[in-house]
Amino acid sequence: MKITVAALACPIVLAPLLAACATDSGAYPSLAPRPIEKLGFAEPVTKPVEAKPDPALDARIATLGTSLEGIAKGFAADAAKADAAGRKARGAAVGSDAWLDAQTALAQLDDWRAQASSLLTDLDQAASDRAASLAPDYPALTTLRGKAQEEVDAQTATITRLQHALPAA
Repeated sequence: MKITVAALACPIVLAPLLAACATDSGAYPSLAPRPIEKLGFAEPVTKPVEAKPDPALDARIATLGTSLEGIAKGFAADAAKADAAGRKARGAAVGSDAWLDAQTALAQLDDWRAQASSLLTDLDQAASDRAASLAPDYPALTTLRGKAQEEVDAQTATITRLQHALPAA
């Protein structure tokens, strides 16, 4: 079989002509970013909304603040007693009178911590109620809640320290 130059030239000459027939005139979307994609994912900057004075909430915060101060003072007084009872029970056997006195003092501290924890729960509920009504944070409520959390944390640390100082049952 003989291949001539004309037979070889024919596909080379016809290829551009056939490619011209295969053009697509359809419109395709651009690959450039759309306007919405240029905005980014950052949260929009908004002005903070200031809380309006709420006399009823202020009165409740004052009452809860007074309760927190009373709980803190009561805990501190009983913690000193529990610490003294714990020092007496250090070398004592489990079940001895000194050990039982220290355990009783620790139980009183647990009662104070339960009261502080209950107060913290009340503050959380008040904040949750405000959030549910789409009201802004109330600074006095947030401040008192922080103080209550600090008190509960400090009480827990004191109780844990005193418990570890006693012989385990």
